[in-house]
Amino acid sequence: MSSDARKRILGPSDAGDTGDVRDVVDDRVLDPALSLEDEVYGVSLRPRSFEQYVGQATVVENLKISIDAARKRNEPLEHVLFYGPPGLGKTTLAALIAKELGSALRPTSGPTLEKPKDLVGILTALDEGDVLFIDEIHRLGHVVEEFLYPAMEDFQIDFVVDRGAFAKTLRLPLKRFTLIGATTRAGMLSAPLRERFGIAHHLDYYTPEELAQIVVRSAEVLGVPIEEEGAKTIASRSRGTPRVANRLLRRVRDFAEVRAQGTITAAVADEALHREGVDALGLDRLDRAFLRTIVEHYRGGPVGMAAIAATLTEDAETLEDVVEPYLLKAGFVVRTASGRKATPAAYAHLGLRASSDARQERLL
Repeated sequence: MSSDARKRILGPSDAGDTGDVRDVVDDRVLDPALSLEDEVYGVSLRPRSFEQYVGQATVVENLKISIDAARKRNEPLEHVLFYGPPGLGKTTLAALIAKELGSALRPTSGPTLEKPKDLVGILTALDEGDVLFIDEIHRLGHVVEEFLYPAMEDFQIDFVVDRGAFAKTLRLPLKRFTLIGATTRAGMLSAPLRERFGIAHHLDYYTPEELAQIVVRSAEVLGVPIEEEGAKTIASRSRGTPRVANRLLRRVRDFAEVRAQGTITAAVADEALHREGVDALGLDRLDRAFLRTIVEHYRGGPVGMAAIAATLTEDAETLEDVVEPYLLKAGFVVRTASGRKATPAAYAHLGLRASSDARQERLL
């Protein structure tokens, strides 16, 4: 992609010296699906108890009731399914459930379980009451999923030994455990698997007020002085996602320590986030590139996701999972039978207006 074309997509203030939109994608700080930084640097930011957990009040309250009931009956908690956008606390809730139950947490992920034998070792190693956490459970292979059914229902697994006329099925009992599944795409779960979860909760985006509380707590853990307005500034640009809020807090902390005597104020947060390409409504360069593609290249839409992805030289699934959900929720994009369309709010945010013949002109 030429630098002129890139500037048409990103705008003069967003285009850098390089000539590919993918440079913007690689440096993105608003991707809630990225967890490496959280795992390496942010483990201490996770709440240690339900009392420290902010947001999802109804979900937390119902989980407490279910956990207390299981304790009174001296039974393992029923299998739990968490679904919703990435970065909202599904893994954190799984860890808190295990802690409340006084059980060990055994984490794994759907893509790593390619064959039934990958699951056998995990299941047979579980002790009574242990919590098995499978992240991205919708990516389990069909054969592995079928193998999991008797383990979830009857706490036993069946496997075949020998072949042909000598083949026979052996049944191996398991200790009673709790399976917690997490997925960002609940619609991709098969009905038989979904119905085997006795408890299912949807996690929704957080309010700015809840995110401000999370930012203040995280700043205390990191030992960073922060003013209330500074926390609100970060929270308002965090796309309703705690993981994004913590990532932005680290970037603002770096700027504050180097350029602003270490204290995070509203002005410091605003300048730091502006340098990161995050605007007042929480949109970053890729979000604005997405909107500009629809508005300027396809006259506001409707346009298919494949066409948008090709223009941005980015994976369509990434755009659909990471970029589009927030733009839909914020009212900048709508889905139609013919494709995606930009709303008047998108034109206003980009400083554009649509004339009667669908051409856009820069607002003066």
